[in-house]
Amino acid sequence: MALLTDENQQKVVDLLISENTLTAEQVEGQRISAKSKSTPLLTELIQSGSVTEEDITRALASVSNIPYVNLNNVTITQEVLALLPKDVAEWYMAVPIGMLKEGNGKSRLAVAMLDANNVQAVDFLSNKIQQPLKVYMASEKGVQHVLDQYHADLAQGVSAAITSAQEEEEAKAEVAAAAPEIKQDSPISRALSTILEYAVRSRASDIHIEPTEVELLIRCRIDGVLREIMKLPKQIEPALISRIKILSNLKIDEHRVPQDGQFTVSAAGKEVDLRIAISPVVWGEQVVIRLLDKSGTSFKLEEMGYAGRALRMIRKGIKKPNGMILTSGPTGSGKSTSLYALVQEIKNESINIVTLEDPVEYKMNGVNQIQVNAEVGLTFASGLRSILRQDPNVVLVGEIRDKETANLAVQAALTGHLVFSTLHTNSAAGVLPRLLDMGIEPFLLASTVNTVIGQRLVRRLADTKETANSTELETKSIQETIGSLLPKTKGDVAKVSEDLGYKDLPLASQSAYTLARGKDSQQTPGGFKGRAGVYEVMDVSEAIQGLIVKKTTSAEIQRQAIAEGMLTMRQDGYLKALQGITTLDEVNRVAANMA
Repeated sequence: MALLTDENQQKVVDLLISENTLTAEQVEGQRISAKSKSTPLLTELIQSGSVTEEDITRALASVSNIPYVNLNNVTITQEVLALLPKDVAEWYMAVPIGMLKEGNGKSRLAVAMLDANNVQAVDFLSNKIQQPLKVYMASEKGVQHVLDQYHADLAQGVSAAITSAQEEEEAKAEVAAAAPEIKQDSPISRALSTILEYAVRSRASDIHIEPTEVELLIRCRIDGVLREIMKLPKQIEPALISRIKILSNLKIDEHRVPQDGQFTVSAAGKEVDLRIAISPVVWGEQVVIRLLDKSGTSFKLEEMGYAGRALRMIRKGIKKPNGMILTSGPTGSGKSTSLYALVQEIKNESINIVTLEDPVEYKMNGVNQIQVNAEVGLTFASGLRSILRQDPNVVLVGEIRDKETANLAVQAALTGHLVFSTLHTNSAAGVLPRLLDMGIEPFLLASTVNTVIGQRLVRRLADTKETANSTELETKSIQETIGSLLPKTKGDVAKVSEDLGYKDLPLASQSAYTLARGKDSQQTPGGFKGRAGVYEVMDVSEAIQGLIVKKTTSAEIQRQAIAEGMLTMRQDGYLKALQGITTLDEVNRVAANMA
């Protein structure tokens, strides 16, 4: 949002009040809060949720006599974007949105700007592209949405880096040398930068570079789903992989054994940590790059999708001075992020929190984080021994992988420490038999584990969506899965909704339910954008402790937990689908067998 004078801020506020978007009481309340924080009034109104950024921008455009445009769900073609260089667009927060034909047969470029009142910027942009402009006002979020569309055509960007004759010669030289002399500004470096930039802007969690017999396949995992984004010529494979190895400090002449490394890049205006895994395959070497974007992750339990019973059980478990809190799920299900959220929840200056991770994915202030390094003998087991000599209150172990680490974690929990860790199991109930299988004594396990979390990630619907009534099959599935949880009468709605943590739940007896569906676009494939967690949180009660001592199966533990009020991941997902957060199909894709 552009800087505004007090007079203009007041004009905007007066207009919003006259439109009944705001009330005078809201304004006065936030005015006091803004003054105490020394923040602009309009900023405080947005942060409080009283109005949206779009409301403010629309009102500001109106009082400035400048046309307003909402760009949040607009897709601009690459041809139009090419009319204004990306660096200029980013500097002035101004984006081209189309060509307008005038009555005299001439055309004018329509440009949306954050600060459309900046006459000097408008004049500069007009001179830059050598044509007159039609200026619109747009929000910062809207302008950024269009900026993110630059270089959306990845194949074109990469091809431009490697297809000219001169660049082909440079690439051949790099392939032949396969050595650190690869130039920073070489075509291979630019191609790699373009791929990384695209991945960051697309919110990808992983990049897969996969050699085939005749070409190099590039895929990205976006919102948990792998998508092919382009194919590259086979001949650039050695140079591209050598470049990645050099940046990761790996051996470029080693092609027979897997190698792991890491490096940090700046892409799309963000610092991103990259974890590199290279493995030999039939047609060359496969590279998987894990992207860890520290700036876009929230560690608030509510924002991650915890609600109602699950949230209450977690907070009950972490308030205990000792014991174990365990998260479970497959790779990439958000287990580590859940642990960070738990640490964030309890972190304060009065307790010593020490973590042991491989890798340290997110750096947190006020937390002592240790990176596992097996090459020098710093394993989870050895590191955990040293941690216990550092007088910790809370210990976070990135993963329990073996019997030794499991035993040490249990001993730590028994001796007055609160221990957070993860395991790879299919459900919360499966964690306990897994630890028993590792050789932990049942009576020790029963007395140390406080809470177990099972989780998956589902794709979240984008803001632009449409609603429709459920089909007969969907209605039946909803009633079979969560019919026992939904309110039976209208008088029960408020109580049940509060208990489960979801607003205005429908009645169990309805003949159909309102479900949301996303609108497919270039920026929101399948209508999805981002991910949300579906969870099951199991409190280890006395009854469950008895089952642990008896070494019962995970199915029996699951039945007991459900009887005590635990929601399964599938049930939690169905409740989120009724809230318009995701779809039933998406929940069934990741949690169909979770009861």
